[in-house]
Amino acid sequence: DYKGQKLAEQIFQGIILVSAVIGFIYGYITEQFGWTVYIVMAGCALSCLLTLPPWPMYRRNPLKWLPVQESGTEEKKAADRKPKRHSKS
Repeated sequence: DYKGQKLAEQIFQGIILVSAVIGFIYGYITEQFGWTVYIVMAGCALSCLLTLPPWPMYRRNPLKWLPVQESGTEEKKAADRKPKRHSKS
């Protein structure tokens, strides 16, 4: 559903943003760029774990599809089809 997609996107972006800020601050304090990368990668892994599987919290508002409509007979369908003709340029 669309509300579930929006929630997943917000969670994903929030975790990535928070992990990037924390990683930058921690990497700046320790003067180690590697820690910044590790923290951002951990945030990315966590956000993927929380948003990629179809968790029930993302399926609370299912879409209502239209019912299948029966059309006419097969003969009518065949009669409606017209052969395609290609024009030569």
